[in-house]
Amino acid sequence: MKKKLMYLLLTCGLCLSLIACGKQEEEESQTEEQPAVEDSVTVVDGGQEEEPEEVRPGMYRSELTNEWIDESLKNQRPVAVMIDNEKIALPHYGISEADVVYEMMNSTLNGEITRFMVLVKDWEKIEQLGSIRSTRTTNLQIAPEWNAIVCHDGGPFYIDLFTKNPFVDNFNGGFSRVNNGKSTEFTEYVLSGDLDAKFEKSGVEREYNIYYQGSHFQFASESHPVDLSTAGNAIDCTGIELPFPHNSSRLEYMAETGTYRYSEYGQEYKDAGNGSYMEFTNVIIQECKHEQLDDNGYMNFFVKEGSGMSGYYITGGKAIPVTWSKQDDIYPTKFFDMDGNEIILNTGKTYIALVSADRWDELVIK
Repeated sequence: MKKKLMYLLLTCGLCLSLIACGKQEEEESQTEEQPAVEDSVTVVDGGQEEEPEEVRPGMYRSELTNEWIDESLKNQRPVAVMIDNEKIALPHYGISEADVVYEMMNSTLNGEITRFMVLVKDWEKIEQLGSIRSTRTTNLQIAPEWNAIVCHDGGPFYIDLFTKNPFVDNFNGGFSRVNNGKSTEFTEYVLSGDLDAKFEKSGVEREYNIYYQGSHFQFASESHPVDLSTAGNAIDCTGIELPFPHNSSRLEYMAETGTYRYSEYGQEYKDAGNGSYMEFTNVIIQECKHEQLDDNGYMNFFVKEGSGMSGYYITGGKAIPVTWSKQDDIYPTKFFDMDGNEIILNTGKTYIALVSADRWDELVIK
């Protein structure tokens, strides 16, 4: 009887062990088969949990704007196109479709006339962009931080030293001419097919290469956008008057869209290609020292020697003071709040103005 009882107990224990093992294996199998979550849950200000970022098949968030674009563009390098900003060059074509727009003094003469450098990721979608003019040394130090190909027509001999850098790719001249009734220097544009032909002929890499440093900006999620009103040093900003005496650049906050609309020469800017205004979710104003190179007005901004220089980050009707630094040509310019934290941008297009330190006190934010 004792042997039978012991045998029965051992048998029961073995059965229970097998059942437990089977259940554990089933649970592990179910765990392994659970689909992975695309983005983990994060905690935002106030301890509120943020929902995982949505996923759109065949699309990804652009590293220039954080907007959804086709996944086939993920590794495509942007172009940085030099745009003439003399009044006679207006109207422009295609600039409202740019992802990032730089504006800066191009010459110390002619009322310190400015020039645009526009960055476009999905450049094949634009049928006409320009008109195109020459580049400057400053642009050839900024474009590499985006791994962008500079599109221009000539420039002073000062640029030669920079175009020889292995991390500087540029397409110089040879774009399409459009009969617009103006002088020749105002008739050159990037038209559909021009860039494809340039890449094919030059052998320049279409995709990000070894000099690419990764995403330029940090972006907030669209579900929890940046609200600068929570910053202790934030000020209201519904209007910006830039100290560009030649064209009097201005930006006005459009509360209904949450964007800043650009104006110059006393009127709102409109793209002749699609009739759109030029509007931006993010505005960055960057104080920068410059040097005049000769009596012809050619000049250069010290974009790599500005550590600790002033600036403003503006979005959503508010502005905060920032500082900025740039380590070298290929390293992205970084902007920091007064606590030393890198700023986070909202999803959308960005306007960046380089303002000479000589005119910084003339900048109006209201």
